[in-house]
Amino acid sequence: MDRSAALTYIASVLVVVVVVLLPPPCASDDRFVPGKPLSPGNTVVSDGGGFALGFFSPSNSTPEKMYLGIWYNDIPARTVVWVANQETPVTNSASSAAPTLSLDNSSNLVLSDSDGRVRWTTNITGGGGAASPTAVLLNTGNFVVRSPNGTTLWQSFQHPTDSFLPGMKLGIVYKTRAGERLVSWRGPDDPSPGSFSYGGDPDTFLQAILWNGTRPVMRDGPWTGYTVDSQYQTNTTAIVYLAIVNSDEEIYISFTVSDGAPHTRYVLTYDGKYQLQIWNGSSSAWAVLQEWPTWNCDRYDYCGPYGYCDITAKPDPTCKCLTGFEPASAEEWDSGRFSRGCRRKEAVHCGDRFLAMPGMQSPYKFVLVPNRTLEGCAAECSSNCSCIAYAYANMSSSRGRSKGDMTRCLVWAGELVDAGKTGEEGLGSDTLYLRLAALPLHHPGRRTEINVIKIVLPVLASSVLILLCITIAWLKTKGKERNRERHMNVFLDVTSTAGEGNSVQDFELPFVRFEDISLATHNFSEACKIGQGGFGKVYKGMLGGQEVAVKRLSRDSQQGMREFRNEVILIAKLQHRNLVRLLGCCVEGDEKLLIYEYLPNKSLDAALFDGSRKMLLEWTTRFNIVKGVARGLVYLHQDSRLTIIHRDLKAGNVLLDAEMKPKIADFGMARIFGDDQQDANTRRVVGTYGYMAPEYAMEGIFSTKSDVYSFGVLLLEIVTGTRRSSTSNIMGFPNLIVYSWNLWKKGRTKDLVDSSIMDSCSPDEVLLCIHVALLCVQENPEDRLPMSSVVSILENGSTALPAPSHTAYFAQRITEMDQFSDNNHNSEYTFTLTSIEGR
Repeated sequence: MDRSAALTYIASVLVVVVVVLLPPPCASDDRFVPGKPLSPGNTVVSDGGGFALGFFSPSNSTPEKMYLGIWYNDIPARTVVWVANQETPVTNSASSAAPTLSLDNSSNLVLSDSDGRVRWTTNITGGGGAASPTAVLLNTGNFVVRSPNGTTLWQSFQHPTDSFLPGMKLGIVYKTRAGERLVSWRGPDDPSPGSFSYGGDPDTFLQAILWNGTRPVMRDGPWTGYTVDSQYQTNTTAIVYLAIVNSDEEIYISFTVSDGAPHTRYVLTYDGKYQLQIWNGSSSAWAVLQEWPTWNCDRYDYCGPYGYCDITAKPDPTCKCLTGFEPASAEEWDSGRFSRGCRRKEAVHCGDRFLAMPGMQSPYKFVLVPNRTLEGCAAECSSNCSCIAYAYANMSSSRGRSKGDMTRCLVWAGELVDAGKTGEEGLGSDTLYLRLAALPLHHPGRRTEINVIKIVLPVLASSVLILLCITIAWLKTKGKERNRERHMNVFLDVTSTAGEGNSVQDFELPFVRFEDISLATHNFSEACKIGQGGFGKVYKGMLGGQEVAVKRLSRDSQQGMREFRNEVILIAKLQHRNLVRLLGCCVEGDEKLLIYEYLPNKSLDAALFDGSRKMLLEWTTRFNIVKGVARGLVYLHQDSRLTIIHRDLKAGNVLLDAEMKPKIADFGMARIFGDDQQDANTRRVVGTYGYMAPEYAMEGIFSTKSDVYSFGVLLLEIVTGTRRSSTSNIMGFPNLIVYSWNLWKKGRTKDLVDSSIMDSCSPDEVLLCIHVALLCVQENPEDRLPMSSVVSILENGSTALPAPSHTAYFAQRITEMDQFSDNNHNSEYTFTLTSIEGR
């Protein structure tokens, strides 16, 4: 081969290589930019390969009708989870130009038909700029349009169709009453909007409803303030957590799945079923874990007026009449026809009493009365002769809300329809107070006897009352101190809570008189209030010349006597500079109060996640806080005479003194281990969503390594300045733990550091903290560092730390605030490891 021929051959080979290596004009990518339109046959694929966006045609039609949609990319069965142009399909034929999706310089996605007509657009306003915007398909299935500075301008998650995916929200904005709602397809192969929809009720903000047009099909019942609604455990080891989030601006439902779970979604089917589906890889099909309505009894108003569905009746739920009512037609009721409902056995009068019916799903068509206590709610209904029932809930336990009305008083003046009995008291259920006739009907012949009783009874009552007043006055004078001593003995007479024998004699914590506390807090005035939560309120006061913080539990507090006693006995025995000091307590009648040392800088989360206060936490302060918390945990786990598992370590339970030194607080959920005990199991899981170790949240197994996991999450928050559940600054990852782990694997650990400490931090100390944090949140509890090793590493440094293995997480959560933070609320929640059936 001569020189010219050889050069020609080499050039042709290079051309082939270049052609092979160059991507096609619209190559699959997760990003979408102006000037590169998307046409049929090409797709945008998320970075992790989980989802694809492109054109699809669900049925054979001429010309071909096409829709722009998002579907799962890594399963064989095409399952579309979002459709852009449900009402306006585009056409595609060989004789005309292909439809396209383009991103213009004003940041709008524009879907054009083959003839150039715009069939769908995002209608973004104010998104234009000198630089070009981008659209990204995230591996959550969310298609996001971003400005050049990274601001989200539009996202598909805010415009759902029939599928509800992890990380998506379904809710209502308080101000506008607008919100997201699922809309069914018209048919199995017809993506146009069907007649069924599911979402929050814009009239009440308190419940989710499945509609057929404007007619309710099924109703979840009014929200009672719980934050974890349901959990499901399957043979695929997937766990689904459905959460209710209530902020100052909106209320919404969201859900997450356990790490490594198969694809999971809620879907509203074309025939009006709301299903929880999970992908079964072995059968290559979608498995339905739950479906609603489950029974006919679930359907709206199935049991008729004044009837209710009792889902505790096994094996099949059945209709029953409310107490004081009977079937309107016994014959129809016995034959299984319940639409006529029930009627009163006896008419009620204005002064009649109310019967408490716990464990009920409240009826529909209620009226919300704002700003009422439980007593005020009862008075509201009692004083209105047309009010036949009421229900009350303290909403201050809900996460994320920092102001506004924290009460939920519902009253009913008309028929009670679509009630239910859940049997799960405290978990999405209400105590319904129903007005009933106070006395049975009397025979006319007994009227004279009744009149005599009406005359004699007041005379006798007056005589007894005079004697009783004299007796009470004497007892009050002579027996007040003895009564206090009895209260203290009763209070302490459950020494098993502390795990070892205790007696009143060796219990050194002072019991403070209620009147002294009332005087110290100016009769619990609002001016002295420094915090509020689901447990009650916290006041600042002066006792014996010392500033104190007084936690006053409300009567309907989530923290019961068991937790109260547990905290008193435990913390009174623990003495460490990094644990908050309990100075005294009070138990008198219904009153339960705890007196702590007052810490002026409040909780860590109040400073760490507050833009105006974050600057107080330069790196040296943060590093000292980390080491102080670690020392406190070492004391709890091994240096005290008891082995204590805190079970609720979080930023809200780390308080800061005047010198910004940390003190671990809130021991109401703590547990004591014996000397030879390594772990324990419980069915009553308590703590804070997101800080919980997965083995504890999923199986109820807890140990010192559970606290280590919580410490690891807290450490990541301190270094990054980002909440573990934040959806910003984590690039589409489900939470801070997963985001941190992925940056670690990519060698981009420095990107995690809070920008506000970049100038003041020591890079070696920061990287060491991130390394330690990832070692603390490893999936296998045995791989997590003991706290004694954590303290040694933080104090002395280390160059030989092992690489962390795969991290563990099970869910993300809305922000919680500690009870000692101004205008913030308690974040403890409890759920039981059982399968909860939906209605």
